Amino acid sequence: MATVNKKQLYIESYGCAMNFADSEVVATIMAENGYATTNDEHDADIVFINTCSIRDNAEQRIRNRLTQLRGNKKRNNELIVGILGCMAERLKDKLMEEEKLVDIVVGPDAYRDLPGLVAEVDDGAKAINVLLSLEETYAEITPTRLNSNGVTAFISIMRGCDNMCSFCVVPFTRGRERSRDPQTIVREARELFEAGYKEVTLLGQNVDSYLWYGGGPKKDFKKLTDEEREHAVDFAKLLEMVAQIDPSLRVRFSTSHPKDITDDVLYAMAKYENVCNYIHLPAQSGNSRILDKMNRTYDREWYMQKVERIREIIPDCAISCDIIAGFCTETEEEHKDTLSLMEWSQFDFSYMYYYSERPGTLAARKFADDVPLDVKKRRLTEIIDLQNEISRKKNKAREGQVVTVLVEAESKRSKDDWMGKCDQHIVTIFPKENYKKGEYVDVIIEKSTTTSLIGKAVGLNKTMNGIQIEEEAVNL
Repeated sequence: MATVNKKQLYIESYGCAMNFADSEVVATIMAENGYATTNDEHDADIVFINTCSIRDNAEQRIRNRLTQLRGNKKRNNELIVGILGCMAERLKDKLMEEEKLVDIVVGPDAYRDLPGLVAEVDDGAKAINVLLSLEETYAEITPTRLNSNGVTAFISIMRGCDNMCSFCVVPFTRGRERSRDPQTIVREARELFEAGYKEVTLLGQNVDSYLWYGGGPKKDFKKLTDEEREHAVDFAKLLEMVAQIDPSLRVRFSTSHPKDITDDVLYAMAKYENVCNYIHLPAQSGNSRILDKMNRTYDREWYMQKVERIREIIPDCAISCDIIAGFCTETEEEHKDTLSLMEWSQFDFSYMYYYSERPGTLAARKFADDVPLDVKKRRLTEIIDLQNEISRKKNKAREGQVVTVLVEAESKRSKDDWMGKCDQHIVTIFPKENYKKGEYVDVIIEKSTTTSLIGKAVGLNKTMNGIQIEEEAVNL
């Protein structure tokens, strides 16, 4: 058997940002046990595929990828292939025993066991651990930043989900909700800033239900004692704690559940210039009966009131949305309610899908998936066409405005241009000139597309780059 410290690890991630953040935790765990990461799968002794199970087409992509890796195994019969994450939890037996596509199956709460599981495979066994935890948050593990641009990074603040939306498999694949110690979150964000990162995104399946009290994570604020409540940190307080690290550290978060985002969160966003004016606020449907069937715990009117409240407190806040077309029993009139909600809300952009039944969910157990596929696809096309129209108009309205862009990377369209995102999370492209990656640049928007803004730099943003503070200090 080859010595451990000579082995190379290749990790490929699919799905949500949480999966990409988890892969960075996995890389750290394996590095601490002598494994180096590689960007070339053909150099790897171990390949981990971190998976998404939220929709059927995501699972099919991963199945196809695992089939491709059989070719790598033929060239290197000692290659170990492992599947991590949500799909591992859901399809453990099928992937390992029936289809024989993988050697290791590991759920999202068992990554600490990976070195031991790899050793089992080295000894000729198959290895599996998909046990879910009520406590695991990987709080003290400093993630290894994979494929990093050195400017932006994810920070996982909690794990799991308690919402039990009828269409969603996440509570079954990621377990119950638990929050991470806020001091470890602040420490990770500060270390990233000191290492040169300029933006962090706080991640959770539902960040607004984040809660930590003096003795640890606890879900229901109402059940805290007076003493516990005094020391409790909710998401609004956590957002402030991270924002206060430095005014030139941008802070984003994802994802919000409409039922849990509070005025305190909105006021914290309004108070700190470095907390970005952008909220991802999934609606899923614009019809109250369908929302009830989805177990979203709010109706159309309540959602609209939440959007109004966001725009009252943060007038320039961009809002994006998740939308599902063709959920069980959805009628044509109910589909039109979704279109009208989109018209009214004027989402800056949306993530849009047709309903894909996930085995084990409440919807799969209780409701017939009775909207024909061609109808789902046609409704989705109408949703996409409407969102594209809204996005084009909203981006067009930004022409002539000056936005602050954090430079992240070279533009894919030209090596002479920079790419970054403005405060409202819209991709913005402008000529490089003498600007550098990691700088905040004020850009006047000259043109726009459905998905991006195009402009020209007018100068560094002095406040976000700290220039103003330095000049005042010199004058003193």
